[in-house]
Amino acid sequence: MARKLPIFYSAMLLTCVNLLLRFVGTSFQVYLSGRIGAEGIGLLQLVLSVGSMAMVAGMAGIRTATMYLTAEEAGRKRPERILWVLSGCTKYSFVASTAVALLVYICAPQICALWIGHPEVVDSVRLFAAFLPANCLCGVMVGYFTGASRIGTLAVVEVAEQLCTMVCTVLLLTVWAGHDTARSCQAVVMGSGIGTILTLSSLVILRLMERAPASAKIPIAGRLKQTAIPLALADDLRTGISTVENLMVPKRLALYEGVVSPLAAFGTVCGMVFPILTFPMAILFGLTELLIPELARCNAAGSKERIDYLVKQSLRIALLFGTACSCVLFLSAEALCMRLYGSTDAGTYLRWFAPLAVMLYCDAVTDAMIKGLGEQKASVRYNICTNFMDVVLLYVLLPQLGIAGYFISFTVTHVINFFLSLRRLLKITGVQIRISIPVRSILAGCLAVFLAGFAAAPILKAIAGVAILLCLLYLSGVLHSSDGQWLLRLLKIKDRPG
Repeated sequence: MARKLPIFYSAMLLTCVNLLLRFVGTSFQVYLSGRIGAEGIGLLQLVLSVGSMAMVAGMAGIRTATMYLTAEEAGRKRPERILWVLSGCTKYSFVASTAVALLVYICAPQICALWIGHPEVVDSVRLFAAFLPANCLCGVMVGYFTGASRIGTLAVVEVAEQLCTMVCTVLLLTVWAGHDTARSCQAVVMGSGIGTILTLSSLVILRLMERAPASAKIPIAGRLKQTAIPLALADDLRTGISTVENLMVPKRLALYEGVVSPLAAFGTVCGMVFPILTFPMAILFGLTELLIPELARCNAAGSKERIDYLVKQSLRIALLFGTACSCVLFLSAEALCMRLYGSTDAGTYLRWFAPLAVMLYCDAVTDAMIKGLGEQKASVRYNICTNFMDVVLLYVLLPQLGIAGYFISFTVTHVINFFLSLRRLLKITGVQIRISIPVRSILAGCLAVFLAGFAAAPILKAIAGVAILLCLLYLSGVLHSSDGQWLLRLLKIKDRPG
């Protein structure tokens, strides 16, 4: 098996790759918004919502299960058993994804007419169903390579997939789809599917080239039952609720007198604002992606000190990074959205959502750590409850408040979800955090935004905001000189243990 990278360097590699992919993806979203408009983006978001529900149902929890089981065997020094883990996960994924794909393909006309409300996108939904088994099997392979710490290999393949997807989609949009919204949706789905086929083929070939050792056949069904099936049931319910939410938003927005085009408003928030809001999260992606297998290995080996260290450092990094991103997004919201989309509405909505970046980024890291410690059931339980609450709030608030109701619902449910997840993490690890640190960080962020607001140009506001924030964090005792020394040690020590 290939040499593993330490977790810091693996996280840095994943971060760089994901930054590149997010940048390309966001640029492509800007290209799409200019080509098909806000209403077209809104319709595409509805198609992708249905596709996401089908993907989660077909995946049936197998990606996280593969990652977890692979890391568990590695942590217990039994690499020869990974072959049977991968074999069992592949069979499970193929059966589940094929069944879901057939169901979606057959029911596509009803889904488009009754759920999406646009029968013209039926071919897009059926095309997504055709690629679904390949997407889910690709999830198995990605889970294996992540759990086995084959991050370098995975990074190269994912970059190739994104480039292939982009090229194929642009060609299809230019040569075939034109400005037709339904065909544009098909082009996006087709381009993504071709990229997935490339990734799956590459990862399977690379796995076969490993010539990994194998033990006598071991039973996997029982372990899959304990990991994948609970995740599958919970994820299906959670994603089903989320899909209902997305399909409901334009219809309930139509009842609000202040919205001219509900589909365009929905597309502006979900297709324009959210990609920018979550773009900086690519910096944390490497950390969240690797925390699951790393904590699974530590948990299997009984390394409590290592777990405590990872929990404290990860939460601290997410808090400080989220605070800095929140300041930058808030200060540059209008200028950024005007430059990218030519939309003043998008800038206004981004300024609404920017302060939530602190919580959203911390929640992503917290959720990854809970899953890594084997608490998947608790994580999905919280997500299901808050998603259901979100549907109820949206149903009530959208006709009364419009997009402001969407913002209120989003904020309330995500705050509740984060605090439930954080409470669970601290309870199972026994880690204690000082409440004064997040309070001082948030107050420093607010003061930095206020002071930087006096700068004239948007770029100067963002730069000044970060500089002032760093000074305030240092003066308030949140940042220490030891933090810089810790980072330098990570960069200098090549063979630091993972």
